[in-house]
Amino acid sequence: MGNAVSEVEFGWFIPTTGDGKYIGVEPERESSADYMIQVAQTAEEAGFTFALIPTGGSCLDAWIVGSIVASHTKTLKPLVAMRPGLIAPVLAARMAATLDVLSGGRALINVVTGGSPSDLSAAGDPLAGDHDERYVRTREFLHIVRSVWTRSNDGGEKFLAGGGYKYGDSEKVEFSGKYYRLEGGAALPLPVQKPYPPLYFGGSSEAGKRTAVETSDVYLMWAEPLAWIREQIREVEEIRAEVKASTGKERELRYGLRAQVVVRETEEEAWKDAWEIISKVDDSAIEWSSHRFKETDATNQQRQNSLRESSRANGYVIGPNLWAGISIVRGGGAMTFVGSAEQVADRLLEFTAIGISSFILSGYPNLEEARITGDLLLPVFKRKLAERGAAVDLAFSGHGEKIEA
Repeated sequence: MGNAVSEVEFGWFIPTTGDGKYIGVEPERESSADYMIQVAQTAEEAGFTFALIPTGGSCLDAWIVGSIVASHTKTLKPLVAMRPGLIAPVLAARMAATLDVLSGGRALINVVTGGSPSDLSAAGDPLAGDHDERYVRTREFLHIVRSVWTRSNDGGEKFLAGGGYKYGDSEKVEFSGKYYRLEGGAALPLPVQKPYPPLYFGGSSEAGKRTAVETSDVYLMWAEPLAWIREQIREVEEIRAEVKASTGKERELRYGLRAQVVVRETEEEAWKDAWEIISKVDDSAIEWSSHRFKETDATNQQRQNSLRESSRANGYVIGPNLWAGISIVRGGGAMTFVGSAEQVADRLLEFTAIGISSFILSGYPNLEEARITGDLLLPVFKRKLAERGAAVDLAFSGHGEKIEA
């Protein structure tokens, strides 16, 4: 079972399909390079250590956006999407290592296995309709990527285990699996971060959880009620125990949460502004979104759908200061923390108490909300976490700062 964490990181979000105060309508602002740079720089100044760059649908390419973000910030780490099935693993390894080198060791990788079958089909994924096989392919893909990054044939396991294994002990990578075959694989440059850039991974199905345990560093979940997240962590920890018992290997795994946030001076003001976000949504937008949500085979989206429908009669409130209102038209991580800084900090601390150490937040519009959240929420959270006797890793004023209690 997850335990209270000793360090916490906060990430923000780079909007790549437009941005604005309202959802369910045409965005008021274009995702131009200048605007995304402005959001990234504001997030960095506000105290966020990294920024999620989305993928899929009509999103701009995450790798190009990530390069722009890295080149116009000093400490902010771009979290970019690596998509097995849509790119060859050796090429993906080279792209990630290049971003890591050019950013001075700031690359973070978000492994995206799934999505809606229609979106995957449109992107040319031959496994668009086979949920579990996509995870089989992902495990092979990441084994190759990690092997190329570490110049080993074991997916970097020797590095994770320690023991003085050095780069160059094996120059070429060999692999033969169900979906990939590699003979003499290699890619330059090698990443700056050792053994490689951190791998973030999301997937709420049993196959997704098992893949995360076997391959990744941070298991990401979309925000849900505390009891639901506690249960997900319990399931992942059980799989970790199974893997350790069968292989003797135990990978370290952190837990992350993706959520929207509306933080204000008072709870009343926060709820007013939260409802304002969806005030322009009409029936046609809800109908179109409902159809799109139903066609997915992603377990995490199905869980979000369930939360939305079950909370409709209660004003979409799904827990203390936790709201599903935005999910009437937004897929993905749409659940929203709403309240004063003290209230939202307390809610986040409840999640850190069960093992969450990484939060990825966003708001409408992302430019202004990055500053508001940084000014109101992060200092309060930092103080409360330190009082609890833990440590917080925040980039206040653009400089990493870890506070030990």
